[in-house]
Amino acid sequence: MLGLVLEGLTMGIPEDQLNRWSQQGAQTTAKATHENIRTALSADSSSVKGKDYEFFLQGSYKNDTNIRGDSDVDAVVKLNSTFYSNKNELSEEEQQLHKSTYRDATYGWNDFRNDVLASLRSYYGSSIITEGNKSIKVAARSGTLNADLVVSCLYKRYKRFRSSIDASWMEGIIFWTQRENNWIISYPKPHYENLVKKNKATNIQFKPSVRMFKNARTYLINKDVITDKLAPSYFLECLIYNVPNDKFDSSFRNTYCNVVNWLYDAEIKEFYCPNNEIKLFGTDSRQWSVDSAKSFISHLIRLWNNW
Repeated sequence: MLGLVLEGLTMGIPEDQLNRWSQQGAQTTAKATHENIRTALSADSSSVKGKDYEFFLQGSYKNDTNIRGDSDVDAVVKLNSTFYSNKNELSEEEQQLHKSTYRDATYGWNDFRNDVLASLRSYYGSSIITEGNKSIKVAARSGTLNADLVVSCLYKRYKRFRSSIDASWMEGIIFWTQRENNWIISYPKPHYENLVKKNKATNIQFKPSVRMFKNARTYLINKDVITDKLAPSYFLECLIYNVPNDKFDSSFRNTYCNVVNWLYDAEIKEFYCPNNEIKLFGTDSRQWSVDSAKSFISHLIRLWNNW
């Protein structure tokens, strides 16, 4: 059985090394990338200018969990004038009320995506823009990073519907994949908000700890111990989110031991992503493998014990 040597002993990764791993990567270039794409979408020649949409960052740069070497900026452009929902899960009465309140949209996701794509090509030129499976890729230029732009519509996950002003719903986004040809629903805003709450509840130790474990992952990749596909950065962030608040300590050595020991004994298959809507583990493209997570946890233990 694998186990960690707890804090207070001479073994393990030194505090100064863990402290370096906890540091945040540069933000300036990510901000410039974000602002540059915003300018492209709002340009006079833009096909989406004047439409009811929202543009925002998601991922590690948005959540302040980016580390040195993170190269891609993740962003979302979300059409608000057209929305999709889980209305079929409402009661029959609520479905009828919903039907009488809203009419079918004439401008949908595909129209919006085509207009976003045209706007970006008009601003940057076609050589800079590539269509990916889930996002539009905007290549790095001087002073900016590569960007993955998810074109989406507003998604409402209803809990109750009585009218347009008397309804309870969670805000998400929805978009279509080019390869699998299916809808993907995610909740970047609740994800961000819950990470902020988690960070406050742990005396601002959660986000530095996530960065510490992300850098431990990078170290293992660079040493050819694991591949980059074993523990994707997003899934690692979600994994650490499920650790109880009292496991995060002002000492990174203590935190490393507390977190990994707890994860080793936990029933991780029941974990949720920070949006609290999607399970972390499963067979969906938005989910991770339990075996991969357990393998990564074991590698973290070996890293500590063999340092």
